[in-house]
Amino acid sequence: MRDLGLGNGEERSKPGNRALSRPAAIQRALASDGPMTRADFLRLLVTSVALAPLARARGASSIPDSPFPIPGSYDFRFTRLMYESGDWDVDQRMPSNLIDALIQYTTLRVDPNEHVLPLADPRMLEAPFCYLAGHKLVEFSPDERRNFEKYVRNGGFVFVDDCNHDIDGLFARSFEGEMAKIFGGDALGKLSKSHPLYSCFFNFDGPPATGFELNGWGDDLVHDYLKGIDIDGRLGVLYSNKDYGCEWDYDWRNKRFLAEDNTKFAVNVVVYAMTN
Repeated sequence: MRDLGLGNGEERSKPGNRALSRPAAIQRALASDGPMTRADFLRLLVTSVALAPLARARGASSIPDSPFPIPGSYDFRFTRLMYESGDWDVDQRMPSNLIDALIQYTTLRVDPNEHVLPLADPRMLEAPFCYLAGHKLVEFSPDERRNFEKYVRNGGFVFVDDCNHDIDGLFARSFEGEMAKIFGGDALGKLSKSHPLYSCFFNFDGPPATGFELNGWGDDLVHDYLKGIDIDGRLGVLYSNKDYGCEWDYDWRNKRFLAEDNTKFAVNVVVYAMTN
């Protein structure tokens, strides 16, 4: 049986986390063999939304030793991918800021924890949304490469952010090289300004500029595009050279001091990932 409780994956928590026990209908839905795709996860949400009030009414308890809540508890969880070659653990306040934005602007039931899993660990195949970032070399091991490809081809979504803000930097060159090895040299292409990513929740004319671009960090350019990899007409990899992770890396309680909330685009990224 597949298990949404992914064992001993590392988590970073905010207070007040509660998980419901797994309803019998969801246990039956999870009983099939093979990895859970994003499409499977979304189909389970339809069942879990209907069953969640019943589970709450009977005072269901947490699943022991299960850092990942079940679909009956949350619609979204943030999973950061560890990879062996580079500095994966960057922008450590960004996830809580993104989570706060989802709670503020959407009706999604959001897991308040950041979850961290190795890319080489097959448990990452069950995450509906993954984040991968860094400054340094991206050189996947065979297990990492195999899981990345399997995850994306089976319906997963990976948001990748280059913290260097440099299209000729080490992260950019090595990550794009990995994508060429896995999906082919032409797979990673620019998204058009009319892509539904920019209008699925808030409306944007294109990818918002970051302060690091405007201040000359990295290659001293404003990149007016994002890149992506489509799998059968579905965006499976979203790739940014704009350093959004650093742009959103501040205490979420300080957001009230901004003239414009720059995490609104993060909401679009998640909403698009969870609905396509």
